[in-house]
Amino acid sequence: MIFGKHINRYYLRYAGWLILGLLAGCGNSGSDDSGLKTVESGKLIMSTNAAFPPYEMTTDDGGFAGIDVEIAQAIADKLGLELEIDDMDFDAALLAVQQGKSDIVMAGVSVTEKRLLVMDFSDSYATGVQVVIVKEGSDVTMDNLGEKMIGTQRGTTGYLYASDTPENGGYGEDHVTAYENGMTAVQALINGQVDCVIIDKAPALEYVASNPGLTILEGNWVEEQYAIGFGKGNTALKDAVNQALAELIADGTVQGIIDKYIKAN
Repeated sequence: MIFGKHINRYYLRYAGWLILGLLAGCGNSGSDDSGLKTVESGKLIMSTNAAFPPYEMTTDDGGFAGIDVEIAQAIADKLGLELEIDDMDFDAALLAVQQGKSDIVMAGVSVTEKRLLVMDFSDSYATGVQVVIVKEGSDVTMDNLGEKMIGTQRGTTGYLYASDTPENGGYGEDHVTAYENGMTAVQALINGQVDCVIIDKAPALEYVASNPGLTILEGNWVEEQYAIGFGKGNTALKDAVNQALAELIADGTVQGIIDKYIKAN
């Protein structure tokens, strides 16, 4: 993970955090003809938080769309599995794969040392950039964020980094409010409940485009790698997904999906 100049000291500290014990799921798991262990035989169950456009979002007909959704479908096709998507809060999506309730988690998930202690990850398939949304004319800058109230989505790296102590490069919990999703955080900004919102650039552009009066501060707050999360120790599935992902990157499928949703400036 590559951090911006404002986030530069605390990443390695996460390895020392206490980790909650998580029980592995059991009982309904199965293996298909290829020997892949999945929660339900013949299916690839993906947990996600479908409120993170353009990576995952709901459609008018109750389905799902987005970069992660299409990449997951392409991977499932290569593995000969039926993709099933379970939509839930972001924290719950991460826990689902750790507890054996889903096979993979894709929700614009970045790789951190804390998450590596309780999950396995695929190779990276995209670079995520976090930015700061403010109201037009705001006095908020990248240099005075520690003096402001910051909105984030609960459980995201934006929340974890921003709420960390100033000694570790954060701004402290007193300066950060966590919301269930990015849309709620942005609404809090519009309502004057927070001074800014830290969120990934792709959804930030969507929120700013649909909410006149908002803008994005110049510069990146954080850069990090997105990857697919797995339950700890499911090496066969991780290797199979990595192989499929490598083929999809090599033949241009992944980039084509990304370009479909994120237009070049």
